[in-house]
Amino acid sequence: MKEAHRIFLSEKEMPKRWYNIQADLPTPLRPPLNPATRQPVKAEDLAAIFPPALIEQEMSQERWIPIPEEVLKIYALWRPTPLVRAFRLEQALQTPARIYYKNEGVSPSGSHKTNTAVPQAFYNRAAGIKRLATETGAGQWGSALSLACNYFGLECTVYMVKVSYEQKPYRRSLMEVMGAKVYASPSEMTETGRKALRENPSSLGSLGLAISEAVEDAAGRDDTNYSLGSVLNHVLLHQSIIGLECLEQFKLIDDYPDVVIGCCGGGSNFGGIAFPFLHEKIRKDKDVRVIAVEPTACPTLTKGSYSYDFGDVASFTPLLMMYTLGHKYEPPGIHAGGLRYHGASPLLSSLYHDGLIEARAYGQIPVFEAAITFARSEGILPAPESAHAIRAAIDLALECKESGEARTILFNLSGHGHFDLTAYDAYLSGKMEDSTYPEELIEKLAASLPVIE
Repeated sequence: MKEAHRIFLSEKEMPKRWYNIQADLPTPLRPPLNPATRQPVKAEDLAAIFPPALIEQEMSQERWIPIPEEVLKIYALWRPTPLVRAFRLEQALQTPARIYYKNEGVSPSGSHKTNTAVPQAFYNRAAGIKRLATETGAGQWGSALSLACNYFGLECTVYMVKVSYEQKPYRRSLMEVMGAKVYASPSEMTETGRKALRENPSSLGSLGLAISEAVEDAAGRDDTNYSLGSVLNHVLLHQSIIGLECLEQFKLIDDYPDVVIGCCGGGSNFGGIAFPFLHEKIRKDKDVRVIAVEPTACPTLTKGSYSYDFGDVASFTPLLMMYTLGHKYEPPGIHAGGLRYHGASPLLSSLYHDGLIEARAYGQIPVFEAAITFARSEGILPAPESAHAIRAAIDLALECKESGEARTILFNLSGHGHFDLTAYDAYLSGKMEDSTYPEELIEKLAASLPVIE
């Protein structure tokens, strides 16, 4: 086995195709349903807010989908990203485990979200769209789409969940530097936002609510489409470049992960690193554990129902078959804003339901403890979202320390935490509190799920 600290691919070695796990699912996805008719969604149902190419990708069963040349050229600004052996973290833990992380924080926006923002902006411009509307939780997605819209000459409007808008003002500043207009959600800009403010003027907001505002915005203008940074099939398709690069990088060092870990909100970074390895698990019988890590404040996989539900508060979106806490759930204002989503990707949910992936949940205090350990050993400040994956990786490495087993552990460092220092201040000052999913809400929210006959 070859040892290396940082494993690079050349630009020429960058994958030229995305991987579509729909081609390999053991159980085919249940179709999304039209919110009005409750019948399977047709391509024309989505045409009001998505361009034809993304609709085609959303429904495609093709295993490999070519990446457009113009997208590859922009990807080359930061891709391929490094696979890094965390030697100093291993030493700090005194573990025999080999720990690797894929560093997606080197992208221009600081996270993996740029991997799908660029193709989404590209396909919308090709369809003649002039403006995109979107939501963002912690701000990584809004930053990425603002950047991509700037590359392709599109206007961008971002509805940012209010609690994150207030916690992370410099994320908003970055979006505005790139030319975007940013509103705290719930806002006065849409009827959905105004209704939410009338009902609860102090609402912290949620991703489901911000999605409703962005969809309402896009549906109301002919020159505008909606853009989503997670959950949907085409988003996870674009993110597969992460895991595809990892496969090639592990070949260079004659190693292969025993465990692949990603934090999980809607599922984009998790699917991005995990799905190519699941392809090998399903098609080549590779023995690899795959673990999704979520917050105890929003434990979609570990506490949710596997059911049809809306992707947003106002019930504008199609009904998706997914693990969900209920589209009306407003999670506590934890600092990992990108994980505060009530549902999980239908693709990810199907794999979890079939037992191909595992899930675990952590409170934010042990998560930040792991983040500090990683920062002090590896010298990188991780995003609070990414720190969930770090927590699981450390726990598994400590298990190896007890057993003496030298397993190979891979996790996705989905972004840096340079805009999250208020969260670190709260942890270091002892002011951070853990939040858990209120057990009394489980039955109540489950009862509120749509009934599909």
